Amino acid sequence: MAGVVRTDLVETPGNPIPDGTSSVVVRTADGIGLRLAHWPAMPGAMWGTVVLMQGRAEFMEKYFETVEHFRGRGFDVVSFDWRGQGGSERLTRNPHKGHVRRFTDYDLDIEAVFAEMEERGRPRPWFVVAHSMGGAILLAKLGRGPLPIERAALSAPMLGFSPDIAPGYAGAAAATLAWLGLGRMFIPGGGPNSIAMKPFANNRLSTDAARYERNAAILTAAPDLGIGDPTVDWIDGASRMMRALSAPGFARKIKVPLLILASGVDRVVSTRVTERFASGLKTGDAIIIKGARHELLMESDICRAQVLAALDAFIPGGQRSERAVEVPAVPA
Repeated sequence: MAGVVRTDLVETPGNPIPDGTSSVVVRTADGIGLRLAHWPAMPGAMWGTVVLMQGRAEFMEKYFETVEHFRGRGFDVVSFDWRGQGGSERLTRNPHKGHVRRFTDYDLDIEAVFAEMEERGRPRPWFVVAHSMGGAILLAKLGRGPLPIERAALSAPMLGFSPDIAPGYAGAAAATLAWLGLGRMFIPGGGPNSIAMKPFANNRLSTDAARYERNAAILTAAPDLGIGDPTVDWIDGASRMMRALSAPGFARKIKVPLLILASGVDRVVSTRVTERFASGLKTGDAIIIKGARHELLMESDICRAQVLAALDAFIPGGQRSERAVEVPAVPA
């Protein structure tokens, strides 16, 4: 419901909450409550903080496995739920609608998260790993000005819809419906059921049945974390943002080094558009993970190992001892 923010995290069998979790509610400049969590690095060398930015309709519980990976590499981890989804405040009376008034409102979420990190003194340097919608929002924000991050890795960024989920005229149709005052309605044919609760067979998200079922189990335990299909305003805003990102010269404006990981078999976003965007970057590159579907960090062990190897090589750490400080072990 609008105004309600979940403060706890949900644990399910096979998906334990990582040790050392602290969760808070942060308020954006326009008063929206966001659920945010922090995890400390495991004892040893400290390399900074990784910020996880989710895709549409996600929630931070999906990323516990990824949180543990980065903690084990010596990073603090921060994650949050975007406005209107997960444990964060909803924007419509119907809590199952995937809604945002305009996509630039997500800028306020990013600003609130970094302000909280600054206030809490989260270890620097800061890095971002962003998936799908999160990657597109981050790129749009970087195009409007700098952020206090050293590098960013994007997983299957939402730079163009796959024809499987949105025909070419979807943006124009959504703009017309929004102009008619119908922006808060579900897209035609849409409804309240989460894509994560659909049967595994022929799903668009992952080839890994165990991880797919794990994520569905989270929503079974906590249905309030899920949202259904997007609203007309969301599609209109997403389409406008993607057109801006594809404008000539936009990619060259990005100064932060980028790693783009794209899925070889993506039926949610367009890998072709992603490759074209990456070719225009001044400081960035793209890697295609063959055989992978949209959610790269929820994929099979074989695909996920390639993703993590690329992330580990790109995000500073490992033997770069000049960057490290020691994190003391917590007394038993």
